[in-house]
Amino acid sequence: LTVSSIQSVTGLNVMSDPCSFSSFTRCVTKHLNLHLHLDFDRHVIRGRVALTVEALEDRFSTLTLDSSDLSVVSVTANGQPARFSLGPKHSFKGTPLEITLPFDLSRGQHVIVEVTYETSPSATALQWLTPEQTAGKKHPYLFSQCQAHHCRSMIPCQDTPSIKHTYYAQVSVPKDLVAVMSAVRDGQEVDPQDSGRIIYRFRQTVPMPSYLIAIVAGALESREIGPRTRVWSEKEFVDKAAFEFSETEAMLKTAEELAGPYVWGQYDVLVLPPSFPYGGMENPCLTFATPTVLVIAHEISHSWTGNLVTNKTWEHFWLNEGHTVYLERMIGRCLESEQFRQFKAIGGWKDLQDSVNTFGANNPLTNLVPSLQDVSPDDAFSSVPYEKGFALLYYLEEQLGGPEVFMGFVKSYIQRFAYSSVTTEEWKNYLFAYFKDKVDILNKVDWNAWMFTPGMPPVKPQYDTTMADACNALSQKWLQAKDQDLNSFKRSDVKTLSSHQVIEFLSLLLQEDPLPLTHVKKMQEIYDLNAYMNAEIRFRWLRLCVRSRWEEAVPLALKMATDQGRMKFTRPLFREVFNFEKFRDEALRVFLAHRAGMHPVTSGLVSKDLKVDVSNAASQ
Repeated sequence: LTVSSIQSVTGLNVMSDPCSFSSFTRCVTKHLNLHLHLDFDRHVIRGRVALTVEALEDRFSTLTLDSSDLSVVSVTANGQPARFSLGPKHSFKGTPLEITLPFDLSRGQHVIVEVTYETSPSATALQWLTPEQTAGKKHPYLFSQCQAHHCRSMIPCQDTPSIKHTYYAQVSVPKDLVAVMSAVRDGQEVDPQDSGRIIYRFRQTVPMPSYLIAIVAGALESREIGPRTRVWSEKEFVDKAAFEFSETEAMLKTAEELAGPYVWGQYDVLVLPPSFPYGGMENPCLTFATPTVLVIAHEISHSWTGNLVTNKTWEHFWLNEGHTVYLERMIGRCLESEQFRQFKAIGGWKDLQDSVNTFGANNPLTNLVPSLQDVSPDDAFSSVPYEKGFALLYYLEEQLGGPEVFMGFVKSYIQRFAYSSVTTEEWKNYLFAYFKDKVDILNKVDWNAWMFTPGMPPVKPQYDTTMADACNALSQKWLQAKDQDLNSFKRSDVKTLSSHQVIEFLSLLLQEDPLPLTHVKKMQEIYDLNAYMNAEIRFRWLRLCVRSRWEEAVPLALKMATDQGRMKFTRPLFREVFNFEKFRDEALRVFLAHRAGMHPVTSGLVSKDLKVDVSNAASQ
């Protein structure tokens, strides 16, 4: 497809980001200088941000920043007062902050625009935890999650991944707390304004998009686990975390061999409290991970695909996630085996099938490149960009000469577009240029079906099933067993499988009609799956039990849904219990009881799943 036909197919105009009010054709932010004062009593950040903005046109005198629920106190431009106004509030884009400069700039000139503001207690980027919601129970805790479009609720900015800037930050917190950010630490001092507080300083010298700005403050400790890695968490978890992430340096080295040098300096890992809504977040210099994540290869891979080469708008999110999954599985191939990579790919195909089933096979959000005109990126979030993206890259790998050949392209693509933001068109043009001797092969690819057609991909790659065969055989045996066959199962059935294979065995059962209750009870009796603490296994096992209408599993499922807040687990667990008629009210009751302690994005999406009337419930 030529660029023009791609634009018409998706309705995309690459000159603007449908998720942002700020225009990146008129001006671009080059640097942010942040002063943040964290107020744990009022759950707000008092902030002052100086944006270094470059004009891209002559007679430039007005600019628009993204903001969401911010109260803006004042704006200056090069130290002179500037007029500003807040436009009407949009359902998910927030509110445009319109600034009129007291002078004109010509193309190429810089201005420093300083905004003094305060966040709202309900800012979508921030979760303020009470001491009771932490492991230590003594001190409060704050963490941010800006991806995709929530940075604007923490900082007024050009909140689009098409713009990259450096940043410097000074963060004032009570002296019992420690602050860390997605940047390199640059010292600390007692707050001159308040001796009960400390100012922590941070410097990010690699240009990056706004969605990667991240902050955490809490009673944090750290342990060094490698030459460029510390792990941070509350002291209750820090030794366990140091043990769990001890492979980090080996993975970083493998990734560097595959993708090129790691440019961010430090690679720290922060283990968050359990309410974090995602498994991990690839914030530069400081990956966020939840206690339920054991493998960090995905977040490490993002240091190249996503953070160094970034999707230009969220419609092109697959460029971040598809390449990251591809790289993550390449790391698995190097550290484990090609069979392991193939096995993970088979599991990924199933996750894609689940997402397509959930959204519906005709839903345009299952396109690899969806149109997000008037769609919130939070609502579009699914396995599709990850697994349809991976499937396309794997399919191209097969067509173009195998893993070494295709990884050569991925590495070259990263080097070509490092420090910039790209669209699918630019990626595809580079693919055709790199494989110029194989254009005949590339022209046979049904690009329209892969990119702009909903549902499953047009081609299913033939994955090596060696590691999956044992899982298939065991799941088939259970699916076909009659009551009199149940005594033929033994403990060793699952003891001989790796944890990855047990996950796959349960996933296969979840794809079929529910097992009879007798079977599930027998499975517990023989395999004792209730005793497994691996979150991926437990999550699938409890869904299986609830689906087979095992009443004793309902409290366990609701407990897992609320003990941690990872949306991948919490949403389906609530949905399963909600679909068990007898316990529908119980699912609602538990959700409403826990909602206040949940992350705002998670509680909003679970409200939709459980059809809770948000406006009415909020007042209760």
